[in-house]
Amino acid sequence: MINDRSFPDRASLEKALAEDIVRILSHAIEMRGTAVFLVSGGSSPRGVYNVLSQADIDWSRVYVALVDERWVSSDHEASNEMFIRKNLLTGAAAKAHLVGMKTSAADVHEGLAECEQRYAALPARPDVCLLGMGSDGHTASLFPHATGLEEAIALPVSQASQVKPPRCAAIDAIPSAVTGPYTQRMTVTLDYLSSARKRLLLITGAEKRSVYEMARAGVDISDMPVRALFGFPLDVFWAP
Repeated sequence: MINDRSFPDRASLEKALAEDIVRILSHAIEMRGTAVFLVSGGSSPRGVYNVLSQADIDWSRVYVALVDERWVSSDHEASNEMFIRKNLLTGAAAKAHLVGMKTSAADVHEGLAECEQRYAALPARPDVCLLGMGSDGHTASLFPHATGLEEAIALPVSQASQVKPPRCAAIDAIPSAVTGPYTQRMTVTLDYLSSARKRLLLITGAEKRSVYEMARAGVDISDMPVRALFGFPLDVFWAP
């Protein structure tokens, strides 16, 4: 279920990854009229977004939705929304529709209902989801042993239920070098991530490769939440 793809350098990885995403989005637009692209922040995907921003597709039919967000204002330097606006939603891609997570609520828990409402308006299945992984084994804002992690990774007991499972979850992460001061996070749930037609995990460098291999060797999701992705089809892109 996991397709490992290695590249000799970051430039070739970014080119291949961007080409895959363009193909998926173009196919979704052709088949269904719109496309949903779940995007991550962090430095790793910046080059991919720069390439994608100039891609010749009908961006006006694309919904770009955040995978997660630090609970800071949308113009804060740590905001994933700001990062996406600067690096992806420029050039041709400026016509895309951005779905952000941060609300006017001071607390992530208070903002959950409004965030859920925004994501509930999106199609049932995202077309492609681009994810990263931290040196602590987190992905999205699914942090090890975080308050809210259990709810965020819970999957429906029955697909026949009339109650739609949540697409967003509030997270209080344990402070660490990875979280920095931003421990209150909003994240999409594992259920919504797993519903994506394509999941892509981007990792670079020897340290991240070692963390990834450690995650593959174990099973405890609470220790390394990226393991939750391994139960679903996943394309892993890696370069030194």
